[in-house]
Amino acid sequence: MRVPPRPLVMVAAAALLGAATLARADVTVGIDLSSTGPAAAIGIASKNAIQLWPDQIGGQKAHYIILDDGSDPGAAVRNVRKLISENKVDVVVGPNITPSALAMLDPVSEAETPMITLVGSASVVEPQDAKRQWAFKMAANDSAMADVMTRYMANHGVKNVAFIGFADAYGESWWREFSKFAELRKLHIVAQERFNRTDTSVTGQVLKLMAAKPDAVLIAGSGTPAALPQRTLIERGFGGKIYQTHGIATYDFIRVGGKDVEGTLFPTQPGVVAKLLPANHPARTAALAFTKKYEAKFGTDTVTQFAADAYGVWDLLNNAVPRAAKTAQPGTPAFRRALREALENTRDLPIPNGIMNTSPRDHVGLDQRASVMGQIKGGKFVYVAD
Repeated sequence: MRVPPRPLVMVAAAALLGAATLARADVTVGIDLSSTGPAAAIGIASKNAIQLWPDQIGGQKAHYIILDDGSDPGAAVRNVRKLISENKVDVVVGPNITPSALAMLDPVSEAETPMITLVGSASVVEPQDAKRQWAFKMAANDSAMADVMTRYMANHGVKNVAFIGFADAYGESWWREFSKFAELRKLHIVAQERFNRTDTSVTGQVLKLMAAKPDAVLIAGSGTPAALPQRTLIERGFGGKIYQTHGIATYDFIRVGGKDVEGTLFPTQPGVVAKLLPANHPARTAALAFTKKYEAKFGTDTVTQFAADAYGVWDLLNNAVPRAAKTAQPGTPAFRRALREALENTRDLPIPNGIMNTSPRDHVGLDQRASVMGQIKGGKFVYVAD
């Protein structure tokens, strides 16, 4: 057997050393959350779940940097620019609210850094374009939630429904999707109103809704601010059904709403009601595993959709990072591009809130297996068959 010249052996050794270095490089994850401000209930649940992330991703040592945006889109943009320019992150996780996620599209696309958001609105990832190709989303789209909810309404005698939603991108997304599915299911929308996340009174809007005599009211809000219209409806004697969106699935919402939110119906994802899911539900195993881990640290009946979404980010990255690391080293533009491509080609991945299958056209990757109906009973979130 011919022995290669010494210089060639040295080159080969250097190449092997380079490959070993590539495999050992740290993955840096920049995280922007709304840990304070109106969306704090969502951001805190996300932060709790992130505390459970292992210290490695796909066999690579992981470095996590968490910043608080105070529920302010301007602060979210400043945070993401800092994470990208100063911390040289490989991926951005967050934010928690749709206005912030939309505002962050420019900086992440300019820096060609993938962003995995924790918001509900499809407007962050649809339609796919030069900016949105860098954005991914853990929560099922509002359209999937509106679908399961309007089906439940139609099956349970609702004919006339009134709508009140946030006066921002979240409320607008829900109005668009809900009105579309309401028409499909022959639900008559008799009134619509808007309110702000920081409002302290919605009496005027509620009186207008009640004057239309709806069978049910849908409140399209998220976190604790969504409790205000419901409390006002109850105070004013509304006797119909009250529906909320998947954005209310935090126990702070129940704490703030108290007895006024008992009986609330809402669409949600499997992680919120894991213990009551049918035995044959495809997401049950992953949802239960997460629930067990989360409750061991934070207590029984503390899981929220936002916690499950945030933990699912680690599952997604743990699946994508090894594929990206085959072609580039973390900390480089080439790795960020490879990671974006790997995230875009995820197949049959179980996460706490569903089964994920992404594609160049679909940066959510969740189908109807990620949408179920829930209700607040006895101060807890429970599964209800639709």
